[in-house]
Amino acid sequence: MTMPFLRHAPMALLLALLPVTAPAQEPKPGTIVSHGIAVFGTPELPADYPHLRYVNPDAPKGGEISEWGIGGFDSYNPFTHRGRATALSVIMLERLMEDPADERGSSYCLLCETIEYPESRDWVIFHLRPEAKFSDGTPLTAHDVLFSFELLRDKGLSSYRTGIAKMVAKAEVIDEHTIKFIFQPGYPRRDVIQQVGSQIVFSREDFRKNKRDIEQSSNIPFLGSGPYVFDSAEMGRSLSVRRNPDYWGKDLPINKGRHNFDKIRVEYFSDYDAAFEAFKAGVYTFRNETSSIHWATRYDFPALKSGAVKQEVLPNGDLATGQSWIFNLRRETWQDIRVRQAIGLMFNFEWSNETLFYGLNTRVNSFWDNSELAATGKPSPEELALLEPLAKDLPEGVLTEDAVVQPVSGKTQLDRKNLRAASALLDQAGWKPGPDGMRVNQKGQRLKLEILNDNQSFDRIINPFVQNLRALGVDAVNARVDDAEMTNRTRGHDFDMITDNFAQLGFYVGGGTEQVFGSENVGDVFNPMGLANPAIDALIEKGIEAKTQVEMDAIVHALDRSLRALRFWVPQWYKADYTLAYYDIYAHPEKLPPYLLGELDFWWYDADKAEKLKQSGALR
Repeated sequence: MTMPFLRHAPMALLLALLPVTAPAQEPKPGTIVSHGIAVFGTPELPADYPHLRYVNPDAPKGGEISEWGIGGFDSYNPFTHRGRATALSVIMLERLMEDPADERGSSYCLLCETIEYPESRDWVIFHLRPEAKFSDGTPLTAHDVLFSFELLRDKGLSSYRTGIAKMVAKAEVIDEHTIKFIFQPGYPRRDVIQQVGSQIVFSREDFRKNKRDIEQSSNIPFLGSGPYVFDSAEMGRSLSVRRNPDYWGKDLPINKGRHNFDKIRVEYFSDYDAAFEAFKAGVYTFRNETSSIHWATRYDFPALKSGAVKQEVLPNGDLATGQSWIFNLRRETWQDIRVRQAIGLMFNFEWSNETLFYGLNTRVNSFWDNSELAATGKPSPEELALLEPLAKDLPEGVLTEDAVVQPVSGKTQLDRKNLRAASALLDQAGWKPGPDGMRVNQKGQRLKLEILNDNQSFDRIINPFVQNLRALGVDAVNARVDDAEMTNRTRGHDFDMITDNFAQLGFYVGGGTEQVFGSENVGDVFNPMGLANPAIDALIEKGIEAKTQVEMDAIVHALDRSLRALRFWVPQWYKADYTLAYYDIYAHPEKLPPYLLGELDFWWYDADKAEKLKQSGALR
């Protein structure tokens, strides 16, 4: 399962107790003791690795990096749907294991020293580092790990609870620094260890002392064991964390060259333009530019011309986010695939890219875009073997036609060819033009579409889309709402269409895929469209059971082409590069890892450059 705080699996009820094995200080014959684990094969780094391959182990410590956020926040707890948690809510919390940004499917010990497991992977024992401690100096023990597991299992978000019930039968403390997880009989073993290894660890004593309720929003930051601690905040407007000089794990190989800034700060703004103007004025110092029009036309301010601000384009090898407009399939109108396809035909990406995006964007076509996992052409024999038993639950053409790609439009905003195709689809679906040209069904009800939007920068993109839809006879509106209403209506499934993304999908089908596309999670916020399809469920189950990379690739291709054929989205765009602007006081390794920009992780502060900018008055 993929969440901002738990990389892999979901969690729920404790089932029957299984037998306890002997303490792990004496590994049983036939068990594996390791510093890490991989989904397929073995992790690439040896047990005595000096540091991660992409960091500068000699990076200096110091300085501040500051970024921006949109809207605001009213909570420090992202483990509940209540409230809006700040971006740095969990930066102080650590996991049992951590994934490097240059390997797929590998995890290495962080809070643990080693893991121990049998070849069957029926269970795993985590041997914790005895030196691990929380930032208040109290030791981090196996009791804290068990407390965190049970807390999230019983009170975490619903999709997490659901998934963990399938996976974990029991967790038990063996001694202060040893904890064992026993997996459910029959549950696929491929990455169960990584999934429990991705668990975040809370302080049991902090929860007791502060009477925390994980199901409620909170105005008290978490106490964690990580390299950063809470520094200060102005609720809703700004937040900063500071590096803990007494961080217990600062000398671990997995942390060398990382966590280099003394302070990380996030400033929040009501809208995109206000944030951009604040950057120009030096209110914050690092900007990952997402607006093509800003990048193409507005980077001409004095600090850039003087060299105080630097622009840089860096390759992004990670999966595209799958940014798109998403239909709410819970509403009857959008359950007709012909209606959804007709709506999708009216977004003219080519015109938008040339006119609005200055040619900087690439159309999203796949849920695994920017990787070889995207389905192409007709299904392979391996894919057909997976798809044929599921044909009755899939749209026509999935088994015989090329993978769905988005329609190509002409150079004018309203593409007449696509308009005619969309009109024919709506006619077939029973939505005919009324006297005023707007589409109505046999009951006389209008075909209405409200595109929920809390970002004024999106107005210039949504409004032409709305104009095209109205030309089709769809009573479409760009419904501007504030961030609080957007949050409430999205969580309450009170929308026709929203902008969302599928960034939590990874390179392997697993708990995260199930969380986003699985029928069991149709009521959860992580399945925004409310998708419930037996064929998709079956492919996800196959993916969770996959035992080789070749098998996994075929399953992802089959799943991708099936999801695309269901047309519950109108794909938008992505950039294959990071477009960055920052005050010239930062440095990064010459070669970045493929799956992470890492500016808050392994970039560092150049004190000499910063001093020169301060002396010149270019930096606050």
